[in-house]
Amino acid sequence: MNLHAVRAIYGAELDRTRRTLLQSIISPVLSTSLYFVVFGAAIGSRINEIDGVSYGAFIVPGLIMLMLLTQSVSNASFGIYFPRFSGTIYEVLSAPVSFLEIILGFVGAAATKSLLLGLLILGTATLFVDLQIAHPFWMLAFLVLTAITFSLLGFIIGIWADGFEKLQLVPLLVITPLTFLGGTFYSVDMLPPFWQGVSLLNPVLYLVSGFRWSFYGLGDVSVGASVLMILAFLAVCVTLVWWIFRTGYRLKA
Repeated sequence: MNLHAVRAIYGAELDRTRRTLLQSIISPVLSTSLYFVVFGAAIGSRINEIDGVSYGAFIVPGLIMLMLLTQSVSNASFGIYFPRFSGTIYEVLSAPVSFLEIILGFVGAAATKSLLLGLLILGTATLFVDLQIAHPFWMLAFLVLTAITFSLLGFIIGIWADGFEKLQLVPLLVITPLTFLGGTFYSVDMLPPFWQGVSLLNPVLYLVSGFRWSFYGLGDVSVGASVLMILAFLAVCVTLVWWIFRTGYRLKA
């Protein structure tokens, strides 16, 4: 394992975050704070509690997951796309660095930034609502697994995209809508039976539900189903990344 190469790629990606601190960290935190103010005040005044949890506290796990998913994908996709766009990726590929070390550098940096952002939003949430974390180990496990999995997904998107428009295509048209429809701001039990069944087809629902369970011990699906879903998604992403480097898809052209 060439740790020097991993550290170089990892450090370069984190330097990019420091150069764009306002966009990378401060802006998402402010946006999430507005969600707390708008949804917590406007809707919370009409919905006092959901399953014994105040509405303001109930939406915290969903908001953290919303930002974690979108930021993980964006960080990783931009991180690998710009070296492809500028041609510097070929210097990395021609260096004595393995595919695993490249993945650890790029995906590790993206996941680190997303985890930092998730923890900052969690800290910000305590300024607005009283939080309790019933299962802190599982809360951190869901954070880490989700950040890694969706950073891998972002890495795949960054390889697949051949223009800046495609970088935003999946986050804007797929991930964000699925997150909003995945129980971020409500419990699936509040929906009619037909739409409850439709919601169970949304994979993001399982991530939000499992993460909320780690806070309050309640969820729309079992925590076992949530863990299986994130592990299955992780396995799919790892397989796709392995195939990309195995075939040189969009890397050798």
